Amino acid sequence: MSNNMERKAVWERYVASWKAQSVPQKRALLETCVAQGCTYTDPLQIAQGWDALLEYMSQFQKQVPGGYFVTEYFATHHQKSIAKWRMLNADAAQIGEGMSYGEYDPSGQLVAMTGFFETAAS
Repeated sequence: MSNNMERKAVWERYVASWKAQSVPQKRALLETCVAQGCTYTDPLQIAQGWDALLEYMSQFQKQVPGGYFVTEYFATHHQKSIAKWRMLNADAAQIGEGMSYGEYDPSGQLVAMTGFFETAAS
């Protein structure tokens, strides 16, 4: 498998962790694709490490029950990636869109994820 395909697979497991309904399910997915000391940043939050990221993911599921993300475009090189995504609600209706930037460690795990999207304050 090429590095590009491996990074795409890692990215999709990370995306799936946002959709998982329980913290244990989210954590099990994160353990396969995200370094424990990761940094997550978006216009609304900075989360350092799995516990803070899991809390933020859980808040997302409370605000958007059944919400999830679909990757529309993914490109990668030199242990970095960019993804364009859509945010969908439980009925698969689009409720947002954005882009994310990822950085990977030498083992292929995500170490930094940065999301870009419009907010009410934007």
